[in-house]
Amino acid sequence: MNASSEFHDEVTDGIESLDGGDTGDSPPTLSFTSYDDLIEALTPRVLDLIEVIRRDEPASINETARVVDRDVKNVHEELSRLARLGIIFFEEEGQRKRPVVWFDELVITLPFDSEISDRATAT
Repeated sequence: MNASSEFHDEVTDGIESLDGGDTGDSPPTLSFTSYDDLIEALTPRVLDLIEVIRRDEPASINETARVVDRDVKNVHEELSRLARLGIIFFEEEGQRKRPVVWFDELVITLPFDSEISDRATAT
């Protein structure tokens, strides 16, 4: 299994635990195992794509690609990856798949103290 597959499995496990977990006031959470995984998943281009979908509500993947002025195949691949991570979902309307961002904001918490403690313990 490669690092990308392991990362996807860990993120998927985290999302699944939310599905069966507490339904209280806590918002859904997407966890990354490292800063590198976070940066790989949420690049500036991906964040722009998420923002465009939320703001403009394009009717299809093709329209999304036109709005961001990018190749349809590349946008399709990126949207599919975001859907697998649970960041977006698709509403199917006939032959079209409309990408939907289901949240109003994205909050990232990156605790540095735990990394320092982990490194200190490991040395």
